[in-house]
Amino acid sequence: MREPKVTVKIPRPLYERIQQVIAESGFSSPTDFIVFVLRDLVGDSALQKSATPSPDGTTNAFSKEDIAEIRRKLQNLGYL
Repeated sequence: MREPKVTVKIPRPLYERIQQVIAESGFSSPTDFIVFVLRDLVGDSALQKSATPSPDGTTNAFSKEDIAEIRRKLQNLGYL
């Protein structure tokens, strides 16, 4: 059974850049690439880590290294 899907809007220049990036890759569409990257960013391993308290008392499921890696990947995709 297929999972239900939702629409996520991204800037057109970013979409076109992703099309260029995947032109010679194994991805069949920008959507496949985006889903792959997002699963990598917030995959099961990140969700299974023990939550650590942050300075403001809330719980943070991501380590400083995780956050730095997420920022790096978002920057490479043109979001930051």
